[in-house]
Amino acid sequence: MSHQILSEFDIVFAGGGTTACVVAGRLAAYDPSLRILILEAGQHTLNKPIHVQPSQARFNQEPTSTTVTFNIGNPSPRLNGRAPAVPSGRCVGGGSCVNSMVYTRAPASDYDDWGVNGWESENLIPLMKKLEAYEVQPDRSTHGYDGPIKVSSGGCKTGIFNEFIQVGTTYHKRRYADDTDDLETCNTYNLSQPYIDGTTGRRSDAAHHYVYSQTHNPNLHVWDGKRVKRIIFEDNRAVGVEFTSDPVSCPDADQLPSIVRASKLVVVSAGAFGSPTILERSGIGAEAILKRCGIEQLVNLPGVGENYQDHYLVLVPYLAANEVITTDTPSRGESILQENLAQRNDSNKSLMAQNGINSKIKWRPDDEELKAMDPAFQLRWKEFFQDKPDKAVAIFAPFARPLSSILPSRSYMTACCYTLYSVSVGSVHINVTEDGKEEMDFNTGFLDDPSDMVPLNFAYKKTREIFRRMASYRGEVTDGHPDFPEGSAAACRETSGPVDLDAPDIVYTAEDDEAVDRFLRDIVQTACHSLGTCAMKPEVDHGVVDARLNVYGVSNLKVADLSISPLNVGTNTYSTALLIGERAAMIIAEDLGINCI
Repeated sequence: MSHQILSEFDIVFAGGGTTACVVAGRLAAYDPSLRILILEAGQHTLNKPIHVQPSQARFNQEPTSTTVTFNIGNPSPRLNGRAPAVPSGRCVGGGSCVNSMVYTRAPASDYDDWGVNGWESENLIPLMKKLEAYEVQPDRSTHGYDGPIKVSSGGCKTGIFNEFIQVGTTYHKRRYADDTDDLETCNTYNLSQPYIDGTTGRRSDAAHHYVYSQTHNPNLHVWDGKRVKRIIFEDNRAVGVEFTSDPVSCPDADQLPSIVRASKLVVVSAGAFGSPTILERSGIGAEAILKRCGIEQLVNLPGVGENYQDHYLVLVPYLAANEVITTDTPSRGESILQENLAQRNDSNKSLMAQNGINSKIKWRPDDEELKAMDPAFQLRWKEFFQDKPDKAVAIFAPFARPLSSILPSRSYMTACCYTLYSVSVGSVHINVTEDGKEEMDFNTGFLDDPSDMVPLNFAYKKTREIFRRMASYRGEVTDGHPDFPEGSAAACRETSGPVDLDAPDIVYTAEDDEAVDRFLRDIVQTACHSLGTCAMKPEVDHGVVDARLNVYGVSNLKVADLSISPLNVGTNTYSTALLIGERAAMIIAEDLGINCI
């Protein structure tokens, strides 16, 4: 088959998500003469409301969305036979343009735990500060104030966030802290901040602040609607990329392959799903996987596509008092919508500049809670968490909107919990069907280890107790809770108000616990924090890239995105994707002899 060779660049990025935008943007700023190309399967995001207006973020997750890819996992008995769907960003800017804009940062020790030279926290903290403009509080030693990515208090706050903190600091007996994203503070309640520009009310994403901000640079190119198939090698040296027009972004374009050459470097930056599959299609991976797909092996790297990790998310809906303002309030009436649009145009402090999550706790169980948790978690606690007080088991937060648009029109609030350091791991590989069609062989690994269920079970019960005591509480949305046996004390219902702060907790029977277990297996989902599938580890430990991000066994090829993370991180992973981008830009600049100060 003939391939059209379009042109040559110095650096070609296979993928245009968060990290690619950071690396490409920084390199273009360090040396504007570098000819840089980003190939992205999705479409441009420049100034599109669905990407820049915080209140529209949820539309990226609609079933008909083309701004994300819904990666379908294999059915799992641990999920009652479900085949989970895991969205990943599919647009210029990737996850940074479609996520919920929740600002959290991992404890510094997470990066020290990686055990990779040059990636210790002492080397990364300056880059964490370099990338952000922290608009919340001045003079915080671990925060930055002059970077491209804005962090603010967001738009208009709703009352449920303060209620969550008030109950948390009384009933739940935890302290309040001004900042739980200082890289060490844990197990305290606080008002959380979003990745939203406090002046404009817009999402603060990598595409706009690293790439689109450099439209004056004629050497920085973004080709959207281009799906990368494989890397082109000459004597194990990466020299280019083969791609086609993406059938979703460009349905009327032909699918003939084209090649673009890279004189200096190819950077694979297609995320935890795209990066390992590009490598495998290029002949880099485990022999058995490549053989079953009819791909000639170039390098035997059995770690490619392994070590898939995520955070496990549970969302549980509650009824709220009718007078409560939630982020879906503008959609419930034209007058309210126009009022919020006017506020947005005036001060950017309306609900239109709100992501719906403005308080949280990075939760660790106390001694009493540990005793109440299933023994299956005890060994994990002792081996991993007990002597690491900066590591949270989960994040609890209230979400100021309902889960579904088909619920009757009224006020709702949602309990949000996601666990952070699960034991279970999965894998992402290519496969070929009998008719020759490529598909993904994706094993999420969700709940494969019994200890991973225990914090979710406890989180459902604890967040229910917290919500029952919040002033806005008016009962449970029954269909969004376990199907408890008839007559159970845990049965869900609508009510006229909260219980007292000192009311006894619900007592769950063995039958109730079985109902909770079934419920969680039915509804647990991804937090969209996929990582680890091209791990930065020694090759003998199933690593894929070294500390300089070089793919083992070849030259002129690096991977830079969340797939390189060797271990999970206790944070919403946007902050880590940005950080990897800053570090990767520094590494590449050093390799090319470019001043990156």
